[in-house]
Amino acid sequence: MKHKKENFWRYLRDYFTIYLPKQKNNSPHTITACSQTWNLLLRFLSIKKNIALEKLHMVDIDSKKVLEFLDYMEKEKGWKPSTRNQRLSCIRSFFKYIACIEPSFYIYSVDLGTIPLKKGINNSHVIEFMTQDAMKVLLAIPNSKTRLGMRDQFFMSLMYDTAARDCEMLGMKISDFNVQALTIYLIGKGAKPRLVPVSKETVKLFEEYRKKFHSDSTGSEPMFYTIHKGKKTFMSDDNVARFMKKYAENVRKSGVEIPENVHPHMFRRSRSMHLYRSGMPLALLAEFLGHENPETTLIYSFADTEMKRVAIEKASEKNVILKGNGESAIWEGDDDIIGRLCKGY
Repeated sequence: MKHKKENFWRYLRDYFTIYLPKQKNNSPHTITACSQTWNLLLRFLSIKKNIALEKLHMVDIDSKKVLEFLDYMEKEKGWKPSTRNQRLSCIRSFFKYIACIEPSFYIYSVDLGTIPLKKGINNSHVIEFMTQDAMKVLLAIPNSKTRLGMRDQFFMSLMYDTAARDCEMLGMKISDFNVQALTIYLIGKGAKPRLVPVSKETVKLFEEYRKKFHSDSTGSEPMFYTIHKGKKTFMSDDNVARFMKKYAENVRKSGVEIPENVHPHMFRRSRSMHLYRSGMPLALLAEFLGHENPETTLIYSFADTEMKRVAIEKASEKNVILKGNGESAIWEGDDDIIGRLCKGY
């Protein structure tokens, strides 16, 4: 039954303009991801279920239709269980929000809570990352003598050096880089700021990049930008994914082993793994990465098979496992004995 004072679109507007950005203090990246989920859901309801969006009510978005939507996207768009569960979480979040505003809406939230999460292969302890050798080759691939080559090389070098997220890189301003202090100011998830050290080598790349791209900068411009209608606008993540894929293919052609799908987050994972292998404590690594919960970084200790291998080999120097004495079994080469063994006599 529809609530007589219900106004679905007003609640949805307040959810995106007030609740998420101002009350929950979610990052623009999180809000965009949630908005995309709702765009897909509303398009599904309009096209596949023939529901006029201007007449949409809470009751129209029940567990049956949401389940149909998730199944459809999984089949047609190839959503993985993790993606499907994340999208479901975005939808549920809105209904939990309206249930807090109007208790009579609680029934809608309970209804969506009956949709089970999709189980998939547990890859939580599997991390795909680049070796230090592969990373070194990748960072050297761009032609730094060209304008875009210089930009791409600096972008990837800074991303690796700081283990920054893609959204942190793309939201960066020129004034966030402090050459004297050898630090850079990053805005992480939930708009949480942190100060990250950078290497002297990265500082040199920054100074060269600044001369070429920010010679007349006031400090407030985007660090990485594209020109749109004569103005500097923040560079898109699509642009980053495109040039990373291109350079990774060049590395692969050179004969160096590199993961099949190189993406921005792999730089963060690779840097984290390299620091962990170099001896950085997990607590310090968590702080460096901007994780509130230090246990989040335990994934690197779980995933690092190479360190486990070294530890096992060291522990096995005084091996107590019995080895073969090199003697052949009495039946080897004797077809008659083998035949009798197979027949049971």
